[in-house]
Amino acid sequence: MAETSIEWTDATWNPVAGCTVLSPGCTNCYAMRMAARLDAMGLTKYRGLTRKSGRRAVWTGKVRLDENALGVPAKWRKPKRIFVNSMSDLFHEKVPATFVAKVWSVMGQTPWHTFQILTKRPDRMAAHTSGLPVLRNVWLGTSIENASYLHRIEELRRVTAAVRFISFEPLLGSVATADLSGIDWAIVGGESGPHARPMLREWVDEIEAACRESDTAFFFKQWGGVRKKASGRTYRDQTFDEMPTVT
Repeated sequence: MAETSIEWTDATWNPVAGCTVLSPGCTNCYAMRMAARLDAMGLTKYRGLTRKSGRRAVWTGKVRLDENALGVPAKWRKPKRIFVNSMSDLFHEKVPATFVAKVWSVMGQTPWHTFQILTKRPDRMAAHTSGLPVLRNVWLGTSIENASYLHRIEELRRVTAAVRFISFEPLLGSVATADLSGIDWAIVGGESGPHARPMLREWVDEIEAACRESDTAFFFKQWGGVRKKASGRTYRDQTFDEMPTVT
């Protein structure tokens, strides 16, 4: 587990490492670049998880389960919001249901933390969690980058969770037809990094309007770009750090 600069969470926890490029939002994934760096630094956990493609690091499709990481959350006594698997996807095809259940057990045994799980595979999330207890401290979400992946919202609705959320990051196109009813929280952010693709303000406006219509908490993470700090995270001349209410 590590402290993080991600605006909507406090720390990251990675019991799984490695992934597969699945959709356009994965193209410039920061986790691929980070995994390559960690491999170069000699961290065994990340060895062979990426390969060079031109000047970029891309996933090889290998996924590594880290049993030793399962004991980490209990060592953090101060309550934190924890992003689970920032370097992978807990519901990747190569992560067995038995390991998902182990992660669930850890989260159930550390109720002072709030765990935030994002996936690009909400269909698998629904299937794997159907037989697991609903934990009040576990938020379940999916990532959507453009209108072609709005079907992930319907798949997320099949998931029973204390909080359902969507990360529209990197936002690569309009999602004007998104129905956010039953969704508790939406995160919006532009892509950042050396090959960042642009995000238009009108796309953000569409999501903010949908949030207001559905009473969904709206969190604006960043405009992104090659120099994301310079672009900032102010929207409509203010900062939107809304968080969902857990009942």
